[in-house]
Amino acid sequence: MRRLALLLLAVAAAAHDEEEHDAPAAPRTIRTDRPDPVLLPLPKEEGVFHFVVFGDRTGGPPEGIRVLAQAVRDTNLLAPDLVMTVGDMVQGYNRTAQWLQQMAEYKLTMGELKMPWYPVAGNHDVVWAGSPPPPGHHEKNYERHFGPLWYWFPFKNAGFLVLYSDEGDRAANRKGWGRPELNRVSDEQLAWLKKALAEAKGLDHVFVFLHHPKWLPGYAGSNWNDVHALLKEAGNVTAVFAGHIHRQRYDGKRDGIEYFTLSTSGGGIPFDVPGTGYLHHFNVVTVRKDRIDVATVPVGRVLDPREMTPERLADIDRARAVRALPPDPLPIGPDGGADGEGVLRISNPATRPLAVTVTLGGGDAAWTLSPDHGHAVVPPGGVHEMAFRWCRAGPVDALRPPRVGLQADYVGETMRVALPKAEAALPLRLTAIPEALRDPVPGRALRLDGRGCLTADVDVPDGPFTVEGWLHASDLSGRRGFAAKTEGSEFGLLLYDGAPAFHVFLGDAYANAKAEEPLAAGAWHHLAGVFDGAEVRLYVNGRLVARGPGSGARRRNPFPFCLGADPAGRGRPTSFFAGLVDEVRVSRTARYAGDSFEPARAFEPHADTLLLLPCDGPFAVDHSPAAAHARSHGNAAVAGR
Repeated sequence: MRRLALLLLAVAAAAHDEEEHDAPAAPRTIRTDRPDPVLLPLPKEEGVFHFVVFGDRTGGPPEGIRVLAQAVRDTNLLAPDLVMTVGDMVQGYNRTAQWLQQMAEYKLTMGELKMPWYPVAGNHDVVWAGSPPPPGHHEKNYERHFGPLWYWFPFKNAGFLVLYSDEGDRAANRKGWGRPELNRVSDEQLAWLKKALAEAKGLDHVFVFLHHPKWLPGYAGSNWNDVHALLKEAGNVTAVFAGHIHRQRYDGKRDGIEYFTLSTSGGGIPFDVPGTGYLHHFNVVTVRKDRIDVATVPVGRVLDPREMTPERLADIDRARAVRALPPDPLPIGPDGGADGEGVLRISNPATRPLAVTVTLGGGDAAWTLSPDHGHAVVPPGGVHEMAFRWCRAGPVDALRPPRVGLQADYVGETMRVALPKAEAALPLRLTAIPEALRDPVPGRALRLDGRGCLTADVDVPDGPFTVEGWLHASDLSGRRGFAAKTEGSEFGLLLYDGAPAFHVFLGDAYANAKAEEPLAAGAWHHLAGVFDGAEVRLYVNGRLVARGPGSGARRRNPFPFCLGADPAGRGRPTSFFAGLVDEVRVSRTARYAGDSFEPARAFEPHADTLLLLPCDGPFAVDHSPAAAHARSHGNAAVAGR
């Protein structure tokens, strides 16, 4: 009776399990409470896994181990199931003591991987230096510390099969690949390969790894065709991966088997340029039942999103503002001549070092600058000064300032960020206005391409003032600065989709005068913004178009006055103007009143003129008593109007 009761319980439990198993599953569909939703397709539910293949580590400088360490960090972020190599893991071609040291360094570096990794023996890993070598060279050392010279293992729906391509001439104890007898796979290994492929017969994929791509023409005497015949006969070999040549190469499909050769993951290459085949990289392989996908990832291009903290981003933004400029403008004589020496100063406001490259050049042909470039690492909060010398012997009417470029890399703890290159014209200061520039030059104006501007140091005291100038816009879309010193303070003439506005920050808010109608593109217009102490007024072509109340002290800032832009945080120009600019003047008086006036096409300096830029000479000379000559940024240049 007891046995019968147990049997009945077992039958009931099985029936219950079957009912649960047969219960209909919830339908797979997009879940939403929106009416009439679009039927978005769901991804296939299929077994997928990923593995990574590293290229050669050796044949380059010892610093290549750091490239391998970066590849390990990148791979940990991608989190594949396993990592394979294609050999040449130690520099090798040495004796036991040095070999053991290099082996330990490689294994220590690879030991940081969060997933298992599997070695492949290459010539650097097994060749002994000196004569006579012991039998098999370093093969015993290799198998003791790395593992078998050939082996395979299954994982999920695939087999991973490692071959040994450096058997060489065992009878003569010679290794290499320069002679036909050194390039053959032994009968012993071929027999093992046939047996291993038979064991892996039921798998969806088999992947083969070895060091030498012995299917290439450079391996005279190679019996790779015999190897390939076995791979073809197996029917489930999907791809073969090799290394050694230190250049990425794809030899296509042969009988359905893809042949890949990797470049390096820290090894020696002539240059590192993705797209040429020469690069430090690893391959990421995505495996599905019916196919594989292979992608190359350059070392150092995988970023950790958890490192993008607000503090890190703010630090990088501070580093982006770094420039290489002299403390003072370069003095230019009225004849256009210059001769002197000074420094370019680079201040690092970030909390990490900046590796910088400074370049000097450009301008007109009369300039001589030395040196033309320099390199430095600027510590956090530090200042680097690069000494340089300048000389110019040429006419002032052909004067174009040289340019200084700065390429900076932000050196983080686990990443190196290449910041955008910054370039600016070297600031120049005329010691006296030459006769050739004293009178306006008809038909010339400042040409701006939407990326450059002029800046000048103008101190506009509290009280009434006027800012005015002529403009001819080629693009009126969006927000664009014409003549501005704004940034939560000061004043500015700006355009909003072509509609001009005059802003003055008085007390704790802006007083505004905004036009309702946009300017016409492709035509000259005169703009004037006037503050008289009681209101702000905006004039377009001498006609009053807007006014607004405003009084009190103006909020000040230390930023430069921008012509053709608007200063953003830390005075960096933004909202660039595109078109022509001519005759810009800032005055410490309310120059215009009433409903209309006739604007002059060229201005004269007066005692109350704070800045006067006729925009007629080779660079923006200030004709006011302040001599606040403007500096050029980007591609600002004087041209015919």
